Amino acid sequence: MEKKPLYRKINTRTWGVRLNGYSGEYRHQRHTKAELSNQSSRGSMHGKSRHGLDYTPLFRFLLSRVGGEWDEIYSEAVTRLDRPEPIFWMVALHEDERKEFVCLGESSYFSGLYVDERKRLQVVNPELKAEHMTPFCQCCTHTFNGLPFGQRKD
Repeated sequence: MEKKPLYRKINTRTWGVRLNGYSGEYRHQRHTKAELSNQSSRGSMHGKSRHGLDYTPLFRFLLSRVGGEWDEIYSEAVTRLDRPEPIFWMVALHEDERKEFVCLGESSYFSGLYVDERKRLQVVNPELKAEHMTPFCQCCTHTFNGLPFGQRKD
C-alpha cells in the first residue's frame, strides 16, 4: 500500500498569494544603463526556489514520531518527499544547530527537534507550549504545532 506524500501543492495562481522571497522587483531593474554596463551581475531567471509546496504534513509526521529511532523515521520520510531538505528545516543533527522553535511559513511555528546521542528524535524544549508564544503582529493567525496562539480579543 502506497503511503501519501508528506507535502501538498498549494494554489499559487490565485490573486494575492505571496511567496516568501519573491517579488516583482526585477521588472524595475532590467534594461537600466547600470545593468547594461555590467552583464555579469545579471542572475538566472530560473532560481532554485520551489514555490507551491506545503510541508505541514511532514512537520506533523516528525512531531508524531518524537522518541522514535531516527534512521527509521528519516528513511520513511525521504521516500514520501520530493527532496530531503525540508526535514532539516525542523530537525538539527548537531548541537549548535538546535532551536527551541522554528518558523516555517509566515506565521506557522513548530517545535525544534534534534537527534540525540542514542539516535532518537527528541524535542529541543518539551515544556514550550502555544500559550508561551507571543505573536509578532496582531493581523495574522499564528500557530504553534498547529494550535493558534495570540488571538486578538475583539
